[in-house]
Amino acid sequence: MHGHKIFGVTGWKNSGKTTLAVRLIALLSERGYRISSVKHAHHKCDIDKEGTDSYRHRQAGSGEVALVAAGTRWAIMHECRNEEEPLLSDVLARLSPCDLVLVEGYKKEPFPKIEVRRAGAVNSEPIAAHDHHIMAIASDDPDKLEAAETLPRFHIDDVEAIADFIVNMMKL
Repeated sequence: MHGHKIFGVTGWKNSGKTTLAVRLIALLSERGYRISSVKHAHHKCDIDKEGTDSYRHRQAGSGEVALVAAGTRWAIMHECRNEEEPLLSDVLARLSPCDLVLVEGYKKEPFPKIEVRRAGAVNSEPIAAHDHHIMAIASDDPDKLEAAETLPRFHIDDVEAIADFIVNMMKL
């Protein structure tokens, strides 16, 4: 499917996925690993603001716009006008080599993940019960998880331990 090692952060809306993903990216990067990430957004988010030149190029009909910010970063925005959104494998194929790709979202894709659970989340139904790709659970109250759940469990703020788990599991 791809040449990258992939580990995911999954969970229901407002469970703390992005916060955990960002903290893991920062910590693993500090440890010297080259980390790339993929964020799947379900809503119509736009990385380009109305009124910018690149936005105007897309609005005019350009299928792809490469934006090069002199000396700092570059991005290629691809418009899915009459096509399905790309598969995760298509996105991964465009990423440069790295030690690990941290993926936020893509709940149904078959790669190892940690499930994030928070008391205030919109949905609290355990995903791990139906997804054997979930390797661990990060929770704001890990002691309240059901005893029947045998997966490793971490406090959502114990990013060091979660990072160690990922490093060991993914053999980084």
